[in-house]
Amino acid sequence: MNNRSENLEHHLDRHLVEELAQVARETVRDELREQSRRQRRTALLYAASGAAALYAGGAVALAVGLALASGLPGWAAALLTAALLGVVAYGLRGAAHGRHTPHPPHRVVGGAAPAAPPTGLGMPYPPMPQTPPDVPHHRA
Repeated sequence: MNNRSENLEHHLDRHLVEELAQVARETVRDELREQSRRQRRTALLYAASGAAALYAGGAVALAVGLALASGLPGWAAALLTAALLGVVAYGLRGAAHGRHTPHPPHRVVGGAAPAAPPTGLGMPYPPMPQTPPDVPHHRA
């Protein structure tokens, strides 16, 4: 009788664990589905915004070309508009590259390394040895 109750208890425990795992999987699946739906919507809006901006830029380039064509031949106005757009693109590229800051130094100057990684996760850093390791010097 005692063995039978242990079997029943083991079966119920296993059934409960399986049921909880199934609920957890469904919950995670639903949450991921909702997050991906929101991200798809955001990506679609960004893509539509980019397409609208591209057409707006084309309209501005056409207007500049037509304005220049009133005093210049058509080919010269188109060439001047293309050169102007090239200068603007180069300037925007330079502005984008100018924002990047150099990487911080890999060593802490005048201090010690933090006791744990900045993320707060994982194991602390191993202790710094008192002496540098011996490195064999090979001569060719």
